[in-house]
Amino acid sequence: MGRVTGATASHGCASRSAELAKKALGIRPRSIAGADAKPRPGILEQGSQGASRGADSGAIDWVQTLLRGRPKTREDLAHKARKSAAQELWLVLIDASASTRRHQALSDAKGLLAQLFDDAYRQRARVAVMTASGSTPQWHVSGAKASKALDQWLEGLGAGGGTPLLDALQEVGGWLEVRRKQFAQEQQRFLLVTDGRLKELSSLPRLNCPGLLIDIERGPIRLGRAQQMAVDLELDYQHIDG
Repeated sequence: MGRVTGATASHGCASRSAELAKKALGIRPRSIAGADAKPRPGILEQGSQGASRGADSGAIDWVQTLLRGRPKTREDLAHKARKSAAQELWLVLIDASASTRRHQALSDAKGLLAQLFDDAYRQRARVAVMTASGSTPQWHVSGAKASKALDQWLEGLGAGGGTPLLDALQEVGGWLEVRRKQFAQEQQRFLLVTDGRLKELSSLPRLNCPGLLIDIERGPIRLGRAQQMAVDLELDYQHIDG
């Protein structure tokens, strides 16, 4: 069997990162219970395309025009409604505790995050980024448009200290609740990168946000807690190694 060269391994990691980033960005917001699924403009303000707005110019909607009766003046013409694109927010929580240094776990996760930030920048999405390491979680971006400055910050991100992940999740839950009141039509998605090495999982909050947990736990002895964490947080689950 031929040896895997460094270039081949690097290409494989890059492809895997792109695949995971694509999966993360592909998560769609959960449908609102009881929402009318019929594509009638202006009924569901939190639809995937945002609230519809009436138009007084542009393409003529002949069906709606004729339903009003035979048009006699320009004012009798109905125009097709324009839809404003709903703003997207990507909230990323990175477990950067000391345990994530093992077996290049955080290092490989940074490749995935670089791909995701680049995709968010191209799609003009907003991002919020928090790290959980040391004694307290720390916000680095909180709802700004994705920018290339994230690449430089990510390059310098290291791991160390404890795992204030529970505190971080509690803070994320409160932040999302306030954010929803400010931006009711915003499509929010959540990405959690962690090895799941917590002492207990009994106090996980309800985030009510669709998302994905990337498990970066590696090594011969694995606790396997990240998968249960994903279940409790109602997130999709994926190990970084597939």
